[in-house]
Amino acid sequence: MSKRVLLLTFGIESQSYQAFSEIKKLHVARAIKGDQMAVVTHTNDGNHQFKIDDFIDFTGNNNASTGGMIGMLVGVLVSPLAVLLGWFAGGMIGATRDAKEIKDAQSVFESVISQIGVGDTAVILIVEEDDNRPLNQLVMNQLGGRITRLDYAEVEEEIQRAKEVEDQAQKAAQETWADTHPTDRHEEK
Repeated sequence: MSKRVLLLTFGIESQSYQAFSEIKKLHVARAIKGDQMAVVTHTNDGNHQFKIDDFIDFTGNNNASTGGMIGMLVGVLVSPLAVLLGWFAGGMIGATRDAKEIKDAQSVFESVISQIGVGDTAVILIVEEDDNRPLNQLVMNQLGGRITRLDYAEVEEEIQRAKEVEDQAQKAAQETWADTHPTDRHEEK
Protein backbone atom coordinates (compact mmCIF):
# COMPACT_ATOMS: atom_id res chain seq x y z
CA MET A 1 0.00 0.00 0.00
CA SER A 2 1.28 3.42 -0.92
CA LYS A 3 0.40 6.52 1.09
CA ARG A 4 -0.21 9.48 -1.19
CA VAL A 5 -1.40 13.06 -1.23
CA LEU A 6 -3.86 13.46 -4.07
CA LEU A 7 -4.85 16.74 -5.64
CA LEU A 8 -8.21 16.45 -7.38
CA THR A 9 -9.08 19.31 -9.71
CA PHE A 10 -12.26 19.96 -11.66
CA GLY A 11 -13.62 22.45 -14.17
CA ILE A 12 -16.58 23.39 -11.98
CA GLU A 13 -16.55 24.20 -8.24
CA SER A 14 -19.58 22.01 -7.50
CA GLN A 15 -17.71 18.97 -8.81
CA SER A 16 -15.18 19.36 -5.99
CA TYR A 17 -17.98 19.17 -3.45
CA GLN A 18 -19.55 16.23 -5.27
CA ALA A 19 -16.19 14.42 -5.27
CA PHE A 20 -15.82 15.16 -1.54
CA SER A 21 -19.21 13.56 -0.89
CA GLU A 22 -18.61 10.56 -3.16
CA ILE A 23 -15.15 9.88 -1.73
CA LYS A 24 -16.64 9.71 1.77
CA LYS A 25 -18.96 7.00 0.43
CA LEU A 26 -16.00 5.14 -1.12
CA HIS A 27 -14.26 5.24 2.25
CA VAL A 28 -17.33 3.92 4.10
CA ALA A 29 -17.65 1.13 1.49
CA ARG A 30 -13.93 0.37 2.06
CA ALA A 31 -13.14 0.90 -1.60
CA ILE A 32 -10.44 3.34 -0.45
CA LYS A 33 -8.62 3.96 2.82
CA GLY A 34 -8.54 7.70 3.40
CA ASP A 35 -6.70 9.56 6.16
CA GLN A 36 -7.85 13.15 5.63
CA MET A 37 -9.67 15.10 2.95
CA ALA A 38 -10.45 18.77 2.37
CA VAL A 39 -12.16 21.01 -0.13
CA VAL A 40 -9.75 23.91 -0.68
CA THR A 41 -10.38 27.21 -2.45
CA HIS A 42 -7.79 29.63 -3.82
CA THR A 43 -9.64 32.85 -3.04
CA ASN A 44 -10.25 35.43 -5.70
CA ASP A 45 -9.64 38.48 -3.49
CA GLY A 46 -6.19 39.41 -4.75
CA ASN A 47 -4.44 38.16 -1.60
CA HIS A 48 -3.66 34.63 -2.85
CA GLN A 49 -5.15 32.93 0.17
CA PHE A 50 -6.06 29.27 0.32
CA LYS A 51 -8.92 28.37 2.61
CA ILE A 52 -10.29 25.04 3.71
CA ASP A 53 -14.02 24.99 2.98
CA ASP A 54 -14.77 21.48 4.24
CA PHE A 55 -12.66 18.89 6.01
CA ILE A 56 -12.88 15.32 7.28
CA ASP A 57 -10.45 13.18 9.26
CA PHE A 58 -11.19 9.56 8.35
CA THR A 59 -8.80 8.20 10.98
CA GLY A 60 -10.99 9.07 13.93
CA ASN A 61 -8.15 11.06 15.49
CA ASN A 62 -10.26 14.17 15.03
CA ASN A 63 -7.31 16.20 13.78
CA ALA A 64 -8.50 19.68 13.03
CA SER A 65 -8.02 20.94 9.51
CA THR A 66 -5.08 23.00 10.77
CA GLY A 67 -3.30 20.23 12.67
CA GLY A 68 -2.91 17.52 10.06
CA MET A 69 -0.92 17.19 6.85
CA ILE A 70 -3.50 19.07 4.78
CA GLY A 71 -3.53 21.94 7.27
CA MET A 72 0.27 22.13 7.20
CA LEU A 73 0.31 22.09 3.37
CA VAL A 74 -2.27 24.88 3.17
CA GLY A 75 -0.41 26.71 5.95
CA VAL A 76 2.75 26.87 3.85
CA LEU A 77 0.71 28.09 0.86
CA VAL A 78 -0.64 31.05 2.87
CA SER A 79 2.60 31.83 4.68
CA PRO A 80 4.76 34.90 4.03
CA LEU A 81 7.29 32.50 2.52
CA ALA A 82 4.96 31.80 -0.41
CA VAL A 83 4.71 35.49 -1.22
CA LEU A 84 8.41 36.11 -0.53
CA LEU A 85 9.46 33.40 -2.97
CA GLY A 86 7.04 34.60 -5.63
CA TRP A 87 5.18 31.31 -5.97
CA PHE A 88 2.04 33.13 -7.04
CA ALA A 89 3.73 35.24 -9.67
CA GLY A 90 5.73 32.34 -11.05
CA GLY A 91 8.75 34.56 -10.46
CA MET A 92 12.33 33.56 -10.23
CA ILE A 93 14.21 33.31 -6.97
CA GLY A 94 16.55 36.21 -6.41
CA ALA A 95 20.18 35.85 -5.49
CA THR A 96 20.37 33.83 -2.31
CA ARG A 97 22.88 31.48 -0.80
CA ASP A 98 20.11 28.93 -0.16
CA ALA A 99 18.68 29.02 -3.70
CA LYS A 100 18.94 25.26 -4.26
CA GLU A 101 17.28 24.45 -0.93
CA ILE A 102 14.51 26.95 -1.63
CA LYS A 103 14.05 25.68 -5.20
CA ASP A 104 13.72 22.10 -3.95
CA ALA A 105 11.12 23.18 -1.41
CA GLN A 106 9.08 24.87 -4.11
CA SER A 107 8.20 21.89 -6.26
CA VAL A 108 5.15 20.57 -4.38
CA PHE A 109 3.86 24.02 -3.51
CA GLU A 110 4.27 25.44 -7.00
CA SER A 111 2.52 22.37 -8.36
CA VAL A 112 -0.45 22.87 -6.05
CA ILE A 113 -0.64 26.60 -6.79
CA SER A 114 -0.44 26.04 -10.55
CA GLN A 115 -3.27 23.50 -10.43
CA ILE A 116 -5.58 25.42 -8.08
CA GLY A 117 -5.76 28.74 -9.88
CA VAL A 118 -7.22 31.92 -8.43
CA GLY A 119 -10.92 31.36 -7.82
CA ASP A 120 -10.66 27.58 -8.23
CA THR A 121 -11.77 24.93 -5.76
CA ALA A 122 -10.17 21.48 -5.49
CA VAL A 123 -10.01 18.46 -3.19
CA ILE A 124 -6.87 17.38 -1.35
CA LEU A 125 -7.01 13.76 -0.21
CA ILE A 126 -4.53 11.77 1.83
CA VAL A 127 -5.07 8.12 1.09
CA GLU A 128 -3.37 4.74 1.33
CA GLU A 129 -3.78 3.56 -2.22
CA ASP A 130 -3.23 -0.02 -3.33
CA ASP A 131 -5.79 0.19 -6.13
CA ASN A 132 -6.24 3.51 -7.91
CA ARG A 133 -9.25 2.38 -9.99
CA PRO A 134 -12.06 3.53 -7.63
CA LEU A 135 -10.74 7.09 -7.49
CA ASN A 136 -9.81 7.15 -11.19
CA GLN A 137 -13.33 6.00 -12.06
CA LEU A 138 -14.98 8.64 -9.88
CA VAL A 139 -12.74 11.62 -10.52
CA MET A 140 -11.71 11.18 -14.14
CA ASN A 141 -14.50 9.14 -15.70
CA GLN A 142 -17.60 10.28 -13.81
CA LEU A 143 -16.69 13.87 -12.91
CA GLY A 144 -14.19 14.68 -15.69
CA GLY A 145 -11.51 15.85 -13.26
CA ARG A 146 -7.78 15.37 -12.95
CA ILE A 147 -5.76 13.57 -10.30
CA THR A 148 -2.22 14.48 -9.34
CA ARG A 149 -0.62 11.87 -7.09
CA LEU A 150 2.21 12.94 -4.81
CA ASP A 151 4.23 10.70 -2.50
CA TYR A 152 3.21 11.41 1.10
CA ALA A 153 6.77 11.18 2.45
CA GLU A 154 8.04 13.65 -0.17
CA VAL A 155 5.26 16.14 0.63
CA GLU A 156 5.97 15.79 4.34
CA GLU A 157 9.67 16.37 3.69
CA GLU A 158 9.02 19.47 1.57
CA ILE A 159 6.70 20.92 4.20
CA GLN A 160 9.44 20.46 6.79
CA ARG A 161 12.05 22.08 4.52
CA ALA A 162 9.72 25.01 3.80
CA LYS A 163 9.19 25.53 7.53
CA GLU A 164 12.94 25.48 8.12
CA VAL A 165 13.53 28.02 5.35
CA GLU A 166 10.74 30.21 6.73
CA ASP A 167 12.24 30.02 10.24
CA GLN A 168 15.68 30.95 8.87
CA ALA A 169 14.23 33.87 6.90
CA GLN A 170 12.35 35.11 9.96
CA LYS A 171 15.46 34.86 12.12
CA ALA A 172 17.55 36.71 9.51
CA ALA A 173 14.90 39.44 9.25
CA GLN A 174 14.81 39.85 13.04
CA GLU A 175 18.61 40.03 13.20
CA THR A 176 18.73 42.61 10.40
CA TRP A 177 16.04 44.67 12.09
CA ALA A 178 17.88 44.52 15.41
CA ASP A 179 21.16 45.53 13.71
CA THR A 180 19.57 48.56 12.05
CA HIS A 181 17.33 49.51 14.98
CA PRO A 182 19.33 49.06 18.17
CA THR A 183 17.27 49.33 21.33
CA ASP A 184 19.66 51.83 22.91
CA ARG A 185 18.45 54.51 20.42
CA HIS A 186 15.04 54.46 22.05
CA GLU A 187 16.52 54.66 25.53
CA GLU A 188 18.49 57.87 24.86
CA LYS A 189 17.14 61.04 26.44
